[in-house]
Amino acid sequence: SHPPSLNRRSGHRPPPYSTMHTFLFRLNALATFAISTLAALCAVAAFTDVFHASNPVVNVSLARVERLHPVPSSGNDEAFLAFKISADLSSLFSWNTKQLFVWLDASYETPRNVENHVSLWDRIITSREEAVLSLPYVRNKYKLVDQGNYLRNRALNLTMHWNVMPSTGALWHGSKTFSGFRLPKRYTNDRN
Repeated sequence: SHPPSLNRRSGHRPPPYSTMHTFLFRLNALATFAISTLAALCAVAAFTDVFHASNPVVNVSLARVERLHPVPSSGNDEAFLAFKISADLSSLFSWNTKQLFVWLDASYETPRNVENHVSLWDRIITSREEAVLSLPYVRNKYKLVDQGNYLRNRALNLTMHWNVMPSTGALWHGSKTFSGFRLPKRYTNDRN
C-alpha cells in the first residue's frame, strides 16, 4: 500500500485510517442503526393494525333520573342520572393494543346552545377481560349541569365513545349513539 499523500496546503499527512473510527464514532453508528431498525419495526407493527377487524357490541339505556333540580347558587339545571351499560369491547383489542379509554356522554339541544355535549362517565380498560361490561345501574360520575334552566322535558342522546390506544401507531376512535331518551317535565328529587 502507498503512504498517505501530503496535504498540499499544510504539508501534513492525514491521520491513519484506523484512527478515524473512534469508539464514539462506532457507538454513534450503532445507535443510529438501532434506532432506525426500531422505528421500522414500530411502523410495521402499526401497519398490522390496519388488518385487525373489530365488532364492538354496545347497549346503553337510561335506567333512571334520580334528581333534576335547579342549582340554588347559579339557577342552572342539574341532573343526576343512572344508566344501564352492557358492552363487549374485547374485539377492539389486538396484540398491539395497550388500553381503551371509554366514556359516555349526553348530547342535547337548548334555545341557548344548539349543541351540548356533557361527559357523564368514563373508564380505562387495560385487558380483554375488563372489556366486557355489565353494569345494570351506574350513576353519572360527572355532573350534568346545563347553562341555564333548559333540562326539563329535554330530549337526550347517550353516546358511548372509545379511544383505542395502541402500543405503537395512531390512536383511533369509535362510538355508538342511543337516542329516544327524555328528561322529566318537572323537577324531581327522587333518591330512593
